[in-house]
Amino acid sequence: MAKQLFSTIEEEVLALKKERHALILAHNYQVPEIQEVADFVGDSLNLARFAQQSHAAVLVFCGVHFMAETASILCPEKTVLLPDLASGCSLAAMVDASQVRAWKAKHPEGVAVAYVNTSAEVKAESHICCTSSNAVKVVQSIPRDREILFLPDYFLGNYVKQKTGRENIHLWQGFCSSHSMIRSEQIGELKQKHPQAELLMHPECGCSTKLMDAADQILSTEGMTRYVKESPRQEFIIATETGIISRMQKESPHKKFYAANTQAVCGYMKQNTLEKVVRSLERMQYRVTVPKPIAARARIAIERMLAL
Repeated sequence: MAKQLFSTIEEEVLALKKERHALILAHNYQVPEIQEVADFVGDSLNLARFAQQSHAAVLVFCGVHFMAETASILCPEKTVLLPDLASGCSLAAMVDASQVRAWKAKHPEGVAVAYVNTSAEVKAESHICCTSSNAVKVVQSIPRDREILFLPDYFLGNYVKQKTGRENIHLWQGFCSSHSMIRSEQIGELKQKHPQAELLMHPECGCSTKLMDAADQILSTEGMTRYVKESPRQEFIIATETGIISRMQKESPHKKFYAANTQAVCGYMKQNTLEKVVRSLERMQYRVTVPKPIAARARIAIERMLAL
């Protein structure tokens, strides 16, 4: 692109996006300025669906690496870019493909359910994927006599176990570093300070085992954003990564939101900046691809989820 003078970096992003025939997809945890220039903002499930349905040649994925991998698996004909290769995921790093293979070898009739917060290699070794919004439905679709390995998030898995009443679920001992910071005592203090506020909790939260009954709603990030728009209540305690609050405030400016823990910030998500989005579009970097044999197997697990 020929060098031009732009009044703002936002204008530069929009011009580059037009020239590259690109779309910018942003997760709910991205910084507000990225959400502002994005063509679509959502959770991992809706981002995957949008990527698959899009006609754009280039997708700039402002999220973390496993999300860009999922887009690449579902859209092999598209160029999927990640603005910063350091945008990893501590939860996804807590399990690898060899560990899933080892479990399957010991449980040949078992079913491995992989949360989307996993690498492509792990998805390829799993039977079906899930997100926080459909994990219960995915597990309910599995015959009750089949053992299940739910990975990698222990807290989401425990929530699913409680909701389905399944005792034959083996829970991986992984956790999200940001959600693990949200503690029950902090929420208790906020409930006392804001007694009219509804408590919306993500099932990855480290306090979900203690506060499952105390939460007004346990929802995915997309479920939270939808709920606050439709609820007649005016105040909400938001127990998830803090980035989602900027979207909530934009969509419901007359309502009040309190972060369950203001320090619950995902450093990986915050690696992406507008400056890096500009470089990504200028240089067409960093392209995320998945080897075809792995992609083909991982796609089966993802599409089984999407079919539900």
